[in-house]
Amino acid sequence: MTTPSKVDTLAGPSSRREERKVLAGTLVGTTIEWYDFFIFAQLTATLLSPLFLAPLNQSNPGLAQILSFALIGISFLFRPLGAVVAGHLGDRLGRKAMLVFTLVMMGAATALIGMLPTYAQIGAWAPVLLITLRVIQGFSAGGEWGGAALMAVEHAPLNKRGLFGAYPQVGVPIGMILATGLLFFLNSSMSKEDFAAWGWRVPFLLSIILIVVGYLIRRAVAESPVFQEMAARKQESKAPLGELVRRHKKPVLYSTMIFIANNAAGYLLIAFFIAYATRTLQMPTPQVLLATTLASFGWLIFTLAGGWLSDRIGRVKTFLTGYAIIFAWMIPMFALIDTKNIWLYGLALFVLTVGLGLSYGPMSAMYAEMFPANVRYSGISIGYAFGAILGGAFAATIAEALLQTTKWTGSIGIYIMILCVISAIGVVLAKETKGRPLGVSHH
Repeated sequence: MTTPSKVDTLAGPSSRREERKVLAGTLVGTTIEWYDFFIFAQLTATLLSPLFLAPLNQSNPGLAQILSFALIGISFLFRPLGAVVAGHLGDRLGRKAMLVFTLVMMGAATALIGMLPTYAQIGAWAPVLLITLRVIQGFSAGGEWGGAALMAVEHAPLNKRGLFGAYPQVGVPIGMILATGLLFFLNSSMSKEDFAAWGWRVPFLLSIILIVVGYLIRRAVAESPVFQEMAARKQESKAPLGELVRRHKKPVLYSTMIFIANNAAGYLLIAFFIAYATRTLQMPTPQVLLATTLASFGWLIFTLAGGWLSDRIGRVKTFLTGYAIIFAWMIPMFALIDTKNIWLYGLALFVLTVGLGLSYGPMSAMYAEMFPANVRYSGISIGYAFGAILGGAFAATIAEALLQTTKWTGSIGIYIMILCVISAIGVVLAKETKGRPLGVSHH
């Protein structure tokens, strides 16, 4: 006979005060994590190739732009390693310890980027050091998301897992709002020369303050009830990764597929559109950054809506609705962007965020419900990391290469549409997970 876990009762194990601390802790951490990531991605689009790839930028600006977008992708390649290490330790030692560790590691790497000498100062060492710090960022990002998602979902009442799980997801658009808003302010308040000389360092150095705040909030959060229950019953897996590979290949594959299109479309919003609008279409940088910031509010709202909706109609229907919107919007979106009208540019991005939010909000809950407790951190972290590699890692690089080859932005739209079909297949194969037990069951 199976006894249901106390984690899976409708009321949930946490007090309201504890729930608020958990939601704040997961939200703050992912916000800081993604602020750091976006500062880099957006400066890659506009500034980092002349500072760190100077000779190539002068001889072949197109190739320098493709390579600087590849700098975004390099860090993704190290996400699975971060996911494996943090997932393994998170399933063995607890969710909380990994959350604090990954946050501090990401913050240190980001602050150091703000102190790096440029190519003009130390030559080829500049890109080498930059790549090294990007690798550390990727490693920590690979371990961060799984812990934050599990802390939120495993603390949630049964009927609010989707909504609670949307909180770490909302850290992405909030991080984007902070990053893009700060870059808009700096671009508007100083000359281009000053920004290129020293102003670009400010956003990286400011992450030190965010890290201290995030560290203090995360330390105050209680360990996940599911992990506490596993520890009490001594049911933690001795080798979560080995068991995951032997017995849970399909959920890892499906979780990888589910994330690909969302992550690729998201990275167009994060990095590619800004570079395309400012460099190719010659639209003014402050206006483009402001439009991107405003669109990010849509991403925030619709991500929360996606989590909430998945508690009502199920994870699968919510995901499929989001992907249908992204698929249908791709060609019209690029047509609006190509008008060079800032209002139509803003509208194009905002409508995209409806689909992005609905295919992102339910992810934490669905992923957590796809894996048993003893391999859950490893499972969701690795699925997420591989989805990010196949989706967002080189999305901006591929988009730039497609644009230079075809001279038609619609080719980028078709590329994302194909990924939407792959992700939708992953959602359907994974089947509905809403309401599946998360806790550890007695037999």
